Amino acid sequence: MVTIPHSGEKIPPEATWLMGLPEEILMCDVDRFVDRLYVPALTALKIPFIKTDWHRYVVDLNRIPQDVDAASVEGATSAAGLHNRGFHWCVTTYNQPLMKTPMSQVLHQKLTDLIYTPFHQQIQSQALQLLKNKTEIYHIDAHSMPSVGTKMHRDPGQRRADIVVSDCAGKSCSSAFKDLVIAAYCTAGFKVAYNWPYLGGRVTEQYGRPAMGHHALQVELVRDSYMDEKTKQYKADEALKVQEKISLALKYIQAHLEHN
Repeated sequence: MVTIPHSGEKIPPEATWLMGLPEEILMCDVDRFVDRLYVPALTALKIPFIKTDWHRYVVDLNRIPQDVDAASVEGATSAAGLHNRGFHWCVTTYNQPLMKTPMSQVLHQKLTDLIYTPFHQQIQSQALQLLKNKTEIYHIDAHSMPSVGTKMHRDPGQRRADIVVSDCAGKSCSSAFKDLVIAAYCTAGFKVAYNWPYLGGRVTEQYGRPAMGHHALQVELVRDSYMDEKTKQYKADEALKVQEKISLALKYIQAHLEHN
C-alpha cells in the first residue's frame, strides 16, 4: 500500500492565516504533484493507495495532534518554536511566517476531526483489509523534498540524492523490505540515499511495526527532477521520465514481493 499525505492543496475556510499568500510561499513545502507521479502506476498495478486533498500547512498528516506548541495552538504546553513545523505549520522551511497568532483549542480539534482522523482511519481500514488476505503489509509513504537542504534541515546547503529512503533508523520495517525498495529505485535509474537527511516521519513511526507484520518506509523524491522549485510549476517532459521510473520501481517491488 502507498500513502501520499502531503500532495493536497485544499485549504478550509477556517484557515484564514493562509489566505492571500503568494503561491511561492503557499506551495513551498507541499509535495506538489507527487500524486500525479505515483497514481497512474498505482492504479495500473492495482496497488491500494491513500492520498489527501488537504494542505499540509493546515494539518500535517505526517505529524500527530500533540505536535503543537504555544505559537500554533492556544494553551499548548510546549513552548513556541518547539513545533513550528509541526501539526500546524507556523513557518515554512525557509522560515517565512505563516501563522501570526495561535489558533484556539476548539479550531485545533475541528481541523483534527476534519483532516487528520479520516486520513488515518483510511490507513487503518486499508491495513485491516490487506491482512485478511496477507500476513504482511508493505507500506510506502511517498513524499517529495527540496533538492538542497535549507537552514531548517539537517543538511543545510547539501545537494541531495534523487530518492531518500527512511525507516526510522531500522525500526519501521524489515531490512529485507528496505533493501528491496532501495534496489527497486536504483534499478529504475534513481540515485538513492538511506536515512539521510530524513529518518522517517510519524506515519512510518506509527504504522511501522515489523514484528506485527506491518513494514513502513518513507520515500522522498527530489523536487527539481519534475518541477521548477522556485515557481512550483510542473515540468511536463522531465516529469514524464520520473513517472516512468517510479512505475518501474513499483513494478520491481511488486514482482519481488509476489515472488517471495
